[in-house]
Amino acid sequence: MRCREVVAAWDDMRCGQEPRREDVLAHLRACVDCQAAYAEFEGVAYCLSCLPTVPPPQSLVPRIMAHIKEQCEQVRVRRMIELATVEAPIGTLHVGYRDSGIVFLFIDRGEGVQAAAEHVKRRLHVSAKLASGPPPHWVREALDAFFATGRTAGAPIDLTDVTEFERSVFELTAQVPPGEVRSYGWLANRLGKSNAARAVGQALANNPIPLLIPCHRIIDCRGRLNRYAYGVELKRRLLEIEGYLQEETAAGLRSS
Repeated sequence: MRCREVVAAWDDMRCGQEPRREDVLAHLRACVDCQAAYAEFEGVAYCLSCLPTVPPPQSLVPRIMAHIKEQCEQVRVRRMIELATVEAPIGTLHVGYRDSGIVFLFIDRGEGVQAAAEHVKRRLHVSAKLASGPPPHWVREALDAFFATGRTAGAPIDLTDVTEFERSVFELTAQVPPGEVRSYGWLANRLGKSNAARAVGQALANNPIPLLIPCHRIIDCRGRLNRYAYGVELKRRLLEIEGYLQEETAAGLRSS
């Protein structure tokens, strides 16, 4: 369970499904953001737990539930994304976007657009509807710029559906120039979390906007390509296109 799934857990609880204690504890042990939140609010939670239970007036409960339902529906509509298919030099891409920017990118390996829509819901907990036509010109321009120059800085992306820690990792990753690579440890150090290289790797493994968040430019400290959600061979191909030749020697950053 990732911390963005806490919102989904609340939805499940409203439907009468209680999360398992072991799942919550495992999540808390692994999630940096939730650990910080827990430390901040633990004292407040204890004080609240000591207060006596006061049942609300029965007439108030339906009004509160109706208000919550209305707010949830408004949020759901605002968060919904459109999913369009784009042909690119590396194959078919399914791109999810809102007016605020590109939210999601799926490299199709034969699964189809419905698989991309399911992946959106699983990864970001938002609904995706298939676009009735091609994506807006600014979506196409961002992808064309990447494949022509490798440029990702300034791409119109929307990271509101990821955690604060993930956002910091992705924003720093987007600054790595084409033809260069950085290590997981380098990113962790730059974020001021020198012991969080593994957490950085986990965030990049769940990168919702590959290519435009160029996680393929992040390698291990010995220069090995390590893992990539779409396979190491595609990672190697992307780096070679950008002019980087793999070297297996220890370093924090490299360039072509």
